[in-house]
Amino acid sequence: MKEIIKIVSADLNNPQHAQAIVNLLDMYASDRMGGNHPLSDFAKENLISAFKKRSAIQPLLAFVGNAPAGLAICMEGFSTFSCQPLLNIHDLAVSPQFQGRGIGRQLVEHATSLAEKLGCCKVTLEVLEGNAPARGLYKSCGFINYELDPEMGSAMFLQRLL
Repeated sequence: MKEIIKIVSADLNNPQHAQAIVNLLDMYASDRMGGNHPLSDFAKENLISAFKKRSAIQPLLAFVGNAPAGLAICMEGFSTFSCQPLLNIHDLAVSPQFQGRGIGRQLVEHATSLAEKLGCCKVTLEVLEGNAPARGLYKSCGFINYELDPEMGSAMFLQRLL
């Protein structure tokens, strides 16, 4: 019997969905690809209420049966050059016990469908250079390095901690 994988837009008022988001994000943050540090107690306690204050955040959840298996935290942004919204997949994670089943691909496809429904001009994401499985997935889903002029090279993702 084939397992049923279901992708849903998370209902932040649903306690099962809220807990799944926190648990899956904590799992991801604790992983090497997420920085090797679990979420702080503050983040765990306040994440869902902070999401509720920001209508541009669109969390997606993947379930295998009733078990939370993956998530994509999507955020609507804006492309000034296109004068249209864009959707950024800020976090994408699949629980290790469910990896290799196509859940990441389904989350990306669902995010892409959501972006189309929202009238977005593109979907963006970031990935670590050393995360070969994720890079392979994103490439197979049609993602390419961002560049405006090949002579100037690809864009770099930078941060400044505050």
